[in-house]
Amino acid sequence: MIDWLRSTFLFPGQNSQYVGMGADFYAEYPVSRQVFDQADDILGFKLTKLIFEGDKATLNATINTQPAVYVCSVAMLRALQQEAPLAKPFLAAGHSLGELTALTAGSALSFEDGVRLVRERGRLMTKAGELRPGAMAALLGMDLDAVEAV
Repeated sequence: MIDWLRSTFLFPGQNSQYVGMGADFYAEYPVSRQVFDQADDILGFKLTKLIFEGDKATLNATINTQPAVYVCSVAMLRALQQEAPLAKPFLAAGHSLGELTALTAGSALSFEDGVRLVRERGRLMTKAGELRPGAMAALLGMDLDAVEAV
């Protein structure tokens, strides 16, 4: 027998952000609004304004993207939990930054600590990129000999 109440939650990582994300949840769900407002208080600046109205370049800066994606994900999770209280995460996972959201969904990381952690993670990742610039590439459809030649 399948237990429909056992749900798996998968949370996104960086590069899923866009200006305006989560604004509909902020407007519709008081519980989501509380998450956004609490993040503003914890961080000491209006992350919510940046997410909803900011410019794309500022939002895309890693130091801002990380808490923005985390806060939006938790705000949406809280709205879901309010609307469907029996749909609790049986499993939670995430891609990169999303792993921290999964820990929050599973009650292993408090929201407050998570906000601080993802902001610092973003700051350190930015600093590391400035100190040791790098690049990344994806090789698709190439055989091993061609890759080794490159």
